[in-house]
Amino acid sequence: GVGIVEGDQIPYQPWALARKKENFENRFKRVKLDDVRVGPLDPEAKCYMPGLPRANYMPFPFQIIQSTNKILVAYPFASASRLIHLDKVGDPPIDSYMGWSRGRWDGETLLVDVTGFNDKTWFDRAGNFHSDGLHLVERYTPASPNVINYEATIEDPKVFTRPWKMSFPLYRRLDRNMQVLEFKCVPFSEELVYGHLRKQPAK
Repeated sequence: GVGIVEGDQIPYQPWALARKKENFENRFKRVKLDDVRVGPLDPEAKCYMPGLPRANYMPFPFQIIQSTNKILVAYPFASASRLIHLDKVGDPPIDSYMGWSRGRWDGETLLVDVTGFNDKTWFDRAGNFHSDGLHLVERYTPASPNVINYEATIEDPKVFTRPWKMSFPLYRRLDRNMQVLEFKCVPFSEELVYGHLRKQPAK
């Protein structure tokens, strides 16, 4: 289908392309509950935090709250959130699902440099992945009072042959009394993740 990746191709190294295909083929296989590897199951199906930039294009609204020196982004899936530090902060204290975000203003564009990722998230359900060397640069540019143009440059020399980009618009929800609600993941994937624990497996 129509994608959001510029040029429509992700520039994988040969070994990584093979791994991506393996991820896709095994994306819904059941794994042991204590198996925290990236594969063979999509981490989203395990209800793990979605990582970036995936959290921004999942089909759930999210909220951006701006203060003087921090910006909080709250996502409903897995109760994920991130702080974008506009003040000076050091290096990431630990690698994490959502990374370590440092932002600055470039005119009207919010420029966010994100590092400190672990390797436990995918970009999508097709098995596209990254390593713990992921470096993400995001650009949030207002296009109108209700639209922000989002652009992400992805760099990961362990996995890709060169940096690549994706871009898409973010639309403000105009529903009356709009709220970001918690998305309860487990009930929707309960059979996939926990079904093998039934005394009599479901047919």
